[in-house]
Amino acid sequence: MERASRLGEGLRLAGLAGTAPALDIKGLYQHIWPVSKTVPFETTLEVRDTCLCLQAQRAARALARRFDEALRPAGLTNQQFSLLMALNRPEPPTMGPVARLLAMDRTTLTAALKPLERRGLLRVEAHPADRRSRRLGLTEAGHALLLDALPIWKRTHADLEAGLPELDVEGLRASLRALA
Repeated sequence: MERASRLGEGLRLAGLAGTAPALDIKGLYQHIWPVSKTVPFETTLEVRDTCLCLQAQRAARALARRFDEALRPAGLTNQQFSLLMALNRPEPPTMGPVARLLAMDRTTLTAALKPLERRGLLRVEAHPADRRSRRLGLTEAGHALLLDALPIWKRTHADLEAGLPELDVEGLRASLRALA
């Protein structure tokens, strides 16, 4: 009796009292989480099999996991490697071009920079021509770590491409650049 009373009180608090009999669990479930009556399951399968965005997200996550695992001995994630590589330029870039290259907003870039800066791998300094602007540069430690990580990246990339001989890798790169 106490359990039924608690269920009734829960229904009342949720605004469902009187909308479903206490024993109609299926009805209660559908009231809380209604089953779609407009999108057939076949459409879900179509989206799963044809959506470019979904397939790109799945591929990006799988690639990121693979490179994260490979770069772990160097103490880097795939995102950190890409960020350090984006800073490897003759002149330290400002945040805008780096954010665009990495397809990040500036807030996300700033958050990604902080742990690398704390590790002494990069420096953020005021631009000499515009003190409001920040330039991003690799430190000696950042350059050294990038040199250590580069063979790992090359090996992982070569293994990935060798494992997909039927894939037109250059065509895929061109298509991805066109989408980005």
